This record gives sequence, C-alpha cells and structure tokens, in this order.
Amino acid sequence: MASVNGSNDLHVRVVSRRLVKASDDDDSIKPHVLAVSNLDLIPQTIQTSMFCIYPRPPTGDFNAVVAAFEAGLPSFLNHFFPLAGRIATNPSSGLPEFHCHNQGAELVVGEAGVPLASLDFGTMTASVRRVQQPYCEDMALSVQLVSFACGGFAVAWCTNHVLVDGSALSMLVSAWSELARSGTLCASSRPNHDRSVFRPRATPSYSASFNEAFMPLHAERQVNVLTAEQSFVERLYYIEASDVARLREAASRDGSERATRFQAVSAYLWKALAGVVGTADAHCRMQWWVDGRRRLTDEPELRAAMRNYIGNVTTFAIREASVDEVQRMALPDVAAMVGEAIAAPSYGQHFQELVDWVEERRADRYVETASLGLGSPTVGVTAFTSFPLDTDFGFGHAAMAMPTTSPTARLCSGFVQIAARPDGDGSWISSAFLWPRLAAALESDEPCVFKPVTAEYLGLRAP
Repeated sequence: MASVNGSNDLHVRVVSRRLVKASDDDDSIKPHVLAVSNLDLIPQTIQTSMFCIYPRPPTGDFNAVVAAFEAGLPSFLNHFFPLAGRIATNPSSGLPEFHCHNQGAELVVGEAGVPLASLDFGTMTASVRRVQQPYCEDMALSVQLVSFACGGFAVAWCTNHVLVDGSALSMLVSAWSELARSGTLCASSRPNHDRSVFRPRATPSYSASFNEAFMPLHAERQVNVLTAEQSFVERLYYIEASDVARLREAASRDGSERATRFQAVSAYLWKALAGVVGTADAHCRMQWWVDGRRRLTDEPELRAAMRNYIGNVTTFAIREASVDEVQRMALPDVAAMVGEAIAAPSYGQHFQELVDWVEERRADRYVETASLGLGSPTVGVTAFTSFPLDTDFGFGHAAMAMPTTSPTARLCSGFVQIAARPDGDGSWISSAFLWPRLAAALESDEPCVFKPVTAEYLGLRAP
C-alpha cells in the first residue's frame, strides 16, 4: 500500500497499517460503553494529535522503534483501554460515546524518502501535516511511525479531542515512554477514565455570562471561507530560553511576586496586538485556555480524580482592554492583568456551572464567541509548557513535540499554541495563526522573540 502526502520531494509511503489490541492478560478489563462528560461535548469530535520528531537515535534504528511499539502497545492499551475502542454515536441521543470493545488501535508504519532537515519547519502545514496520514473519524488512536532518509523518524499520536484535552494527550505520550523504558507504569502514572466525576446537578444552575461566552457553531454565524483562510498566516516559531527569562524579568517588579513565564510572554503578545490594532479599534482581547486539573482543589474526591484524569477539563479566561491602555501600560502591569484574568474565576464553581450549562444544550455544538472574530480583535493562547511531557521511550528525546488539531470551523481570531522543547533546554516552540501585520510585527521586533523554527534549531542534519 502506498500513499503520497504533500508535494515537492516529500512522499510518505505507507508500508503497513494494522490493528493492535490490548493484551488478554488483564481480566479486570471488560468490554463496555463509556459515556462522554459534558466537558467532552464542548470540543466535540475533532481529530487531534501529538506529533513528535526524533533525530537519528544514538543506538538502534527505525526497525527497533517499530519493534518497540509492536511489543509494547498491547500492554499500553491495557491501561488506556478506551483508545483500543471506537468513537460512535448513540442512536437515541445522537451524542458521541466510546465503544470499548477492544477493536484495536491503529499502528501505521511509513517511510519518507527525504531527510528531516529537508522539511520546511516554518509552518506546521509545510512540515508536520505533510507527514501525518489520514485516519478514520471513529478511530480512538492511530499511532503513526514514519522513517526518514537521515535515520530520524516521526511518531504521531493521533486521536480525537472528545477523548482528550492537551493535558491528557501529554499524559498519554509520557505514559508510553515510561512503560516502554521500564516495562511498567507506576501507580501515579496510571490513568483515570472515570468521566462520572463531572455530573450535572439535578436542577442545572449557571451564570448568564455563559450565554455570552459561547455561541452556537452554525454555518450562518461563521465568516465565509475566503475571509477565514485569507486573513491569517501560519507560523512555527521558537522562543529561546534566554528570551523567555528576559521577558519574565522585564514583566516582574522588585518587591512583588514575579510574573510567570506564561504571563510574561502573554503580556508581550498583548502589547504587540495593541500596537498592530492601533487606532483601528478602541479595544483588543486576549483569551487563555486553562487546565482545570490543578485548580479543582476544593473537594478531596475531585482533587484525587484529577491527578491522572483522561478526558477534557479545559475552560478559558478572557479579558478585553483599551488599546491605548495596553500600549501605555508597563509590561509588569500587563502581565499582572494576565494573571488576574486567569486567577479570577472560582474554578470549582465555574466548572460545575459549565457542566450544568452544557447539560441543557447537549444536542448542539458551541464555540467561544471571541474565536468567531466578532467584536474586538482577539488572540487566544494555549500553553502545554506546564504539562509534564516525556518523549524518551528508549531512543532519546524528541527534537520537537507539537500538538495539532484539524480545524472544523471557520474561526477568525489569532491563535498561539506554545509547547516546551522536549530536551528540557528551557526554550519554547509555538505554532501560530496570526494576522499578517501581527506576524510581521513579531518578526521585526528587536530583539526578536519569536523566531522561525529551522532544521538547524531542531538539531536535524542531512546525512
């Protein structure tokens, strides 16, 4: 079987595609149907993946990589049994559910006839998305291994957003690395798939603000396809550790609590956005996706369930401010505004109200109102930098590990996704969709913070 993905000289030939089932040595695993939580219904069924690029390993070769997955995936799926199942639609409710009958995860092996260094790493589309292979909409997990002429390889962990959020996707990769290296998962790494922890109250109750924060994702309420596609440019940047540290220092004040690295970079982006908007609009907005696992600490039962919860526990915080105000404010003041916006909600109450709000709207699909492009210009930021991510499953750390998502709506807001470089050098990699003027402003700033990713930066060399 062969397929061509992309153009120019990159041709990925699929050598094999087969199903791998959980092993039969765990009698505690029974076939079952797993219902989604109301929080899973917010992203709905959108394909998402973690794409890892590895240089030529110091020991072993691609055959050894394939052998490791063939040997270890069955045991791995014992722990992540829903990923050996299928995403289905409940005939009565029309809602997604997981049929955990050990139908098998997909293992795809392919080969590319070019070295990794020949890829254009300036965007995800020109690099990662040309390597990743299509997989069925109902597939809970497709693991894709692709070899390159330089001896390097790629591993794509392809799944669906209705199953996992960013934190859970990172747990998935880390658990595989631990299991592949040691042959077992320690108790603290074993996943929790129990979605019953997020239950609506008998009488749903929520703030009216949820009706403003979300909008039904109907075609007639989205911008047209040309506006959505032509308004933005795609970029893949890196931020050196020294620049992250410099921004953090600039965003902190003596005698006050230091700004976090995320707050500092967000403040820098907010000021750049305000500079680009200028007099064209009186306001601009920033939006941040927030992982609830570390913030749901009020109830001991929920706190324990969140430690290794596999599912969606994500919400967002948003703040609108005067363009003139953001431009005039010192960086520490903007960073403080970022921190206040993210810390403001009472997250225990917020998530319960969100669960209740979705309960009355389970049949429809919603999206963050600001993401549609209505109102003042908005840039959303999501960071994987706080999620532990171990990519070393016995062949060294990945040079890059970036989440990717297949867009299913015509959104018209800026979006910046940040992940830490896997080797732990402190630098960050960012996938971004930006207005051309904002991208130009970031790239021309001195000293430059957002630099284009290159094969040289990733340590990839042609053979």
